[in-house]
Amino acid sequence: MKIIFVTLGFISVSIGAIGAVLPVLPTTPFLLLGSYFFAKGSDRFNDWLKGTKLYKDHLESFERNRSMTLKTKLKISAFSSSMIWLSVFMVDKPYLKAMLIAIDLFKHYYFIFRIKTEEEEEKGEV
Repeated sequence: MKIIFVTLGFISVSIGAIGAVLPVLPTTPFLLLGSYFFAKGSDRFNDWLKGTKLYKDHLESFERNRSMTLKTKLKISAFSSSMIWLSVFMVDKPYLKAMLIAIDLFKHYYFIFRIKTEEEEEKGEV
């Protein structure tokens, strides 16, 4: 089972890394997923991920503070909502449409009321 978790971790982190470069893919959700899989599958790979710049730039503050910047929340929410609503328009079954809409509404509730919004740090040039 650990091999499956590690494999899924690498797949998720790879997609997250691509998302750091391409604006079409969200970085943070895939890195969160990769972090989850590595935590379940291998302490060594989990420690490796936590040492990467990608992790430190996108997830470290979330894991430490359980909060996200407004910009990060909006990016994740916009991408996931667009994928959910694309599915809503593609399925024919009314109960699947209702379930997808309920998932999207719950996601918005969770992002607004359950995840704290942190202030973005000013990155001044020296």
